[in-house]
Amino acid sequence: MSQGVAQKITEKITKALEPTRISVKDESHLHAGHAGARPEGETHFRLTVVSSRFTNMTLVNRHRLINEALAEELQGPVHALAIKALSPEEI
Repeated sequence: MSQGVAQKITEKITKALEPTRISVKDESHLHAGHAGARPEGETHFRLTVVSSRFTNMTLVNRHRLINEALAEELQGPVHALAIKALSPEEI
């Protein structure tokens, strides 16, 4: 059985950022029929990550770290990724 996209996202972000909190929500069903949507889903995600790596880091740099960790997914199955990246002090 192949590994799901959400699981890959969780594993890669966990490895790259050692988050204290992570949430990966598949919102593909909300985009059925839209550009980038596939019938099997797993194309549109909402990611929330809390990591001490984000302390004193700009929002742009936080997103860059996430995009680097998920480069393979963003080139393939993931069409859209909404990101909320926080340091522990911001929650």
